[in-house]
Amino acid sequence: MTDVPAKPPEDCETMIEVRVGVDATDRELMALLDRRFGYMRAAARIKQERGAVRDEARKAHVIAAAVKDAETRGLPADVIADLWERLVEGSIAYEFVEWDRIRN
Repeated sequence: MTDVPAKPPEDCETMIEVRVGVDATDRELMALLDRRFGYMRAAARIKQERGAVRDEARKAHVIAAAVKDAETRGLPADVIADLWERLVEGSIAYEFVEWDRIRN
């Protein structure tokens, strides 16, 4: 990690600046993932039935929303769809583990 502040991507002129920005962004993403998985812990606590953990309709909605947002931002929708598929499946798996941990 570095103490050098990250420049916006459009202001970067060197690969060092790009890497500082990528590293800073990765730390921000990790903080957001920490919060997202916190919501999975909350869901595991709130859902009374283990079968409620997997919700295919909700999964499809979350992925479709991410793809739509990616398209709006000019990001590669296929890459975002793959990332969100993995994120949601990982979140479901984590929620199952948490659901079992809380109740056993």
